[in-house]
Amino acid sequence: MVDLETIVSLCKRRGFVFQSSEIYGGLGSAWDYGPLGVEFKNNVKRLWWRDVVRRRDDMVGLDAAITMHPTVWKASGHADHFADPFTGCGDCGRHYRADHLKEAQVSCKWAQALRKMLSGPAAQKDRQKALRNWAQSDGKKLAPAMPWVKDPAGPAGDGLEGLLDGTVPACPACGSPRMSEPRPANLMLKTVLGPVEATGTVTYLRPETAQGIFVNFDNVLQSSRKKLPFGIAQIGKAFRNEITPGNFTFRTREFEQMEIEYFVKPGTDEEWHQKWIDERFAWYIRYGIRRENLRLREHAKDELAHYAKRCVDIEYLFPMGWSELEGIANRTDYDLKQHSKFSGKALEYFDEEARQKVVPYVIEPSAGADRSALAFLVDAYHEEEVRGEKRVVLRLHPELAPVAVAVLPLLKKNDKIVAVARSLAARLRERWPAVYDDTAAIGKLYRRQDEVGTPFCVTVDVQTVGDEESPPDNKVTVRERDSMSQIRVPIDEIEPVVAELMSSGWAGAAARYPAQPGAA
Repeated sequence: MVDLETIVSLCKRRGFVFQSSEIYGGLGSAWDYGPLGVEFKNNVKRLWWRDVVRRRDDMVGLDAAITMHPTVWKASGHADHFADPFTGCGDCGRHYRADHLKEAQVSCKWAQALRKMLSGPAAQKDRQKALRNWAQSDGKKLAPAMPWVKDPAGPAGDGLEGLLDGTVPACPACGSPRMSEPRPANLMLKTVLGPVEATGTVTYLRPETAQGIFVNFDNVLQSSRKKLPFGIAQIGKAFRNEITPGNFTFRTREFEQMEIEYFVKPGTDEEWHQKWIDERFAWYIRYGIRRENLRLREHAKDELAHYAKRCVDIEYLFPMGWSELEGIANRTDYDLKQHSKFSGKALEYFDEEARQKVVPYVIEPSAGADRSALAFLVDAYHEEEVRGEKRVVLRLHPELAPVAVAVLPLLKKNDKIVAVARSLAARLRERWPAVYDDTAAIGKLYRRQDEVGTPFCVTVDVQTVGDEESPPDNKVTVRERDSMSQIRVPIDEIEPVVAELMSSGWAGAAARYPAQPGAA
């Protein structure tokens, strides 16, 4: 699998993601989506919205405010209980989530370097000497606060096994064993509404979009006249004061959620929970993630949130290991009852068949737009050798690709070719994300489009427009990204052909139109 550094490099080079405020040295764990990145992430959100809202008659949408009445967070439990235990390093001052320290420690740079050294011939010959040499070289750079690195006279490798397997806590950044006892840290970002801070209203930037759905339950129910089961979906920004953000866009303090609160009759909740688990798992596979890179992880009882009856995570094999991609929780009736209690407003549903009021149970599929985009990007990344050169290709699903079609002129100094290519690009842009590019030779243009995941390229050449020796054939070459196969298609048929390619793939069109040899 590709490493995260390669993905970060690709994202900056090709305009997917930039470090936020980079000209000022950046801001920790804050990222800006560039020209291609915003199109790509918007496609992730668009497909999610289309599949869970527009294509279902039991779903509606919502866009709630980021700042809400502060009592919302008392009712939900966030104000009092939304905290993670953290531990701090007594030498370098860095902080870590206590329950993530072991994982961070065993995979940190000094631990990796130590394992590599210990498996080498020098350590096999004289372990103590190899450890002392490592302490004076890599150790000084990677783990300067490790006791036997700070004090060469001490026993080399003291407590080494425990350091490497994480049973002896040490700072992943400097190697210090001086880690504080875990203590809680509230994850909510506080703000003040009003022009004067002293008299303003203290509230929070929402840590999740779900509460905006719960407090609007009755509004949506009355205005949409939906019957159980039905769901409310929302895409929006959320904010968490994460102790250890990192791993590129995987864990940030500002992120975008794609959440559903699906309301069901009590007693049917377990059945609906499993249906949503199956449906959400299949969604990622439908848009290109390989099955072997996904798994389901059931939460143990001691992991469950106070409101949850059951929770299952969809995990993806990211470059840093298996991590949560989406969580699907059975939240029972906790949230509606809490908001009813704190607001004094009954949040109930009248069951006409049973002729009684019920408080619905809630199934919550909660995904991150940023994590989903990262997973799709990582899974699509491939390297291969073509004619002795490395080809980097993002094998993105056509509907996820930031550019659907690139129109390329074979000769940028031929005015006829350029005019036809620009006109064709304008036509295609009416229906799909399409670009025109004439800034390099055709082979280099193909490689650029491969690297950003463009599924189809259309090339206008001399045959298309004709010359002094031959009349125009009014056809263009259409190239498919993954196979690099090419077919010759009449210009007048290009829109229906592209529509077919986007929806049904390459095989049907390739069977009808003649293959075109040439640059891959």
